Amino acid sequence: MDAAREGAPAGVPAGATQAGEIRARWAWVEPSVWTDRMLEALETGVKGGKWYSLMDKVYRRENLRAAFREVAANRGAPGVDHVTIEQFKHQEEAQLERLERTLQDGTYRPQAIRRTYIPKPGSQERRPLGIPTVRDRTVEAALRHVMEPIFERQFAERSYGFRPGRGCKDALREVNRLLRAGYRHVVEADWRSYFDTIPWAKLMARVEERIADGRVLALVKAFLSQGVMEDGQLREAKEGTPQGGVITPLTQKVTWGRCPLWPIASRN
Repeated sequence: MDAAREGAPAGVPAGATQAGEIRARWAWVEPSVWTDRMLEALETGVKGGKWYSLMDKVYRRENLRAAFREVAANRGAPGVDHVTIEQFKHQEEAQLERLERTLQDGTYRPQAIRRTYIPKPGSQERRPLGIPTVRDRTVEAALRHVMEPIFERQFAERSYGFRPGRGCKDALREVNRLLRAGYRHVVEADWRSYFDTIPWAKLMARVEERIADGRVLALVKAFLSQGVMEDGQLREAKEGTPQGGVITPLTQKVTWGRCPLWPIASRN
């Protein structure tokens, strides 16, 4: 057979077609971060199983710009600096230039998180919610663009929460499939205040299994240790990840790892 795959346009090498197939499988990743070569390494594995030299992808201007677009689309309230999304957008290039520069030279420091409370469905309790500043949400989104594909491969196949390209309807379809297969029992488990009590040491140990870039690790630690501003008082964080943070769902999944509990079902 010719070097080009059957059915491929004339003059297109097989490698190019393969790269296109890999890109299609990872269509959700940020293209300014994940090149075809990096995606191939993501599928075939990297030496030692760890990724190095990632920080330059985090502060790349195109990545920061894509990250801010996501933050703006999600809207949301301002943080402790009172800067709204519209105000940030009005000075977008200057703001992104500053973030790029401070991330590159190591002077970037996340600000405290503004604490607010929202009603907890089915309960009289209120759920604590942390609101980072717009600039910090932008950096968190840029960091997630780099980290998420690395860890996505190790998550459980039947895990649907906060997964790219997955959602509640996918979980319901799987439940429906199990019901049609004869399963009748459901086990529900919940960890009280899980986000607030994630142990940092365990989380960082999991992250370090895949990432060896010291500056990226330091940035993750910086977001973990953000203080919380509530009623004018600054409270230092000692454990957990703040609900409301952009990378919080990812850090929760990384700590949990491949969930051994789903599905627990029985036909009896």
